[in-house]
Amino acid sequence: MKYLLGIDFGTGGGKAAIVDENAEVLGYGFEEYEIITENPGWSEHNAEEYWNVACRVVKKAVAESGVNPEDIKGIALSSALPSMVMVDKRGNPLANAYNLMDRRAKKEVQYLRDLIGDDTLSAITQNRLDDHPALVNLLWEKENRPEVFSKIHKVLTTDGFVRMKLTGTFNAHYSAAPFYGVAYDLKERKFRPDILEKIGIPESILPELFRCEDIVGELTPEGAAAAGLVPGIPVAAGQVDCNAGWMGAGAIEPGDTQMNLGTCGNFGVIHNGSSFDPSMINFSYTTDSEKMYITVPTTTTGGQLIRYLRDNFYTCEKDREKETGNNSYELIDKEAAAVPPGAEGLVVLPYLMGERTPIWDIDARGTIFGLSLNHTRGHVARAMMESVAYALYDSYSIMLKQGTTIKAPLILNEGGARSEIWRQIITDVFNIPTAMVENRVGAPFGDAILAGVATGVFKDYSITKKKARYIDHLEPNPENHALYMEYFQLYKSLYGHVKEDFKTLAALREKSGRMKEVQ
Repeated sequence: MKYLLGIDFGTGGGKAAIVDENAEVLGYGFEEYEIITENPGWSEHNAEEYWNVACRVVKKAVAESGVNPEDIKGIALSSALPSMVMVDKRGNPLANAYNLMDRRAKKEVQYLRDLIGDDTLSAITQNRLDDHPALVNLLWEKENRPEVFSKIHKVLTTDGFVRMKLTGTFNAHYSAAPFYGVAYDLKERKFRPDILEKIGIPESILPELFRCEDIVGELTPEGAAAAGLVPGIPVAAGQVDCNAGWMGAGAIEPGDTQMNLGTCGNFGVIHNGSSFDPSMINFSYTTDSEKMYITVPTTTTGGQLIRYLRDNFYTCEKDREKETGNNSYELIDKEAAAVPPGAEGLVVLPYLMGERTPIWDIDARGTIFGLSLNHTRGHVARAMMESVAYALYDSYSIMLKQGTTIKAPLILNEGGARSEIWRQIITDVFNIPTAMVENRVGAPFGDAILAGVATGVFKDYSITKKKARYIDHLEPNPENHALYMEYFQLYKSLYGHVKEDFKTLAALREKSGRMKEVQ
């Protein structure tokens, strides 16, 4: 029997899965890591923890599977993007890693807009200019931490950093490259030297690019010893984490659509690249990373919104989980389900770390509107779930008007999709049948499949379509949808009213930050 190892890094933690040649999951490991938000607008990880967590979750998955590491025939990795790890020649991190919620590079966006122009950048990247691509953040480093910038040997993604620890190689895959942005030509799959020269970023610090299933190296003796594996295992180039989760759950054809409620909330629609909407996020898809693409509308804080609620309003329940055996997230679901649709007049704008599609507002922040004495934390929980549904529906409605092919049912995959009440809210808001993936191992399962394709264990990705099982089918409630559309219009109106106030607040926040530094 041949076995495959998939490893994924989300914004909130790392996962690993061991899969056999029949695509059956035999072992799994997961561990959370800290999200560092000490500075306003910053969101970071301790980069060294990626490797430490990887070693622990791999050992846990191998132990649970009972597999002999000598029988593991391939490894593939994925990570949430955008992410950025700056390393020196020895592969040591030069600073904390950026994760996808970081919003610090505001001035650099305007600089690029003035220097090159939105239209030119959009034509090259097929994406909107924003502060999240790695090349934008590199400009921030160059301006604000030149001593760090001067030591950079390579700029890697999270999965690229761990792949470097495994193989000693510095590289990235086509599905990650669009998240470097600015100078990356999506259709030609290469960085534009003329743009790099113009913005002052040396091409030498960017990684070599590969197809997702290309073998980029083998497990070194050092990497094998740390992870409890054996040297020589082939390692594939990898993929974006949402690609991994969706491909692993059977999304392999144009029109296939799946949704995640992980740290971010997003959904992806596969297509052949005949047209791109620059108001959305566009990048290469794993099943053919040279010719297939996926468009991914995204709200910055999806599942993270509920994690924030748990960590700040359900602290006692969280702290007593081991003692009581009760999951605090299940309690949140129960309290939210007891509240009627519309949360009895409570509306949330879920922009705790700015917002992406379709409004692209770095200054937007979370807002609770309509709070009354009759509202409980259950009302807040439901209103937060509804706000994520509104944020994603905003992009979904645009895609429907454009005639985008979106197959039904909408398949919910990772993160908060386990919440039945949240799935029903999304079903009612979107007014489309939904179902949930039965095998919810998620991205590390898709990574293991990628490793299998890369090493020839699997002929192609069709095995995931055969293995995928969708359960808990839900139908939209017409009355709920009609009510939600009224609340959605209020949601849109609220943002319109406070949009300029968010900018004023951002200026005051910066002023407060300077005063804190002085103190």
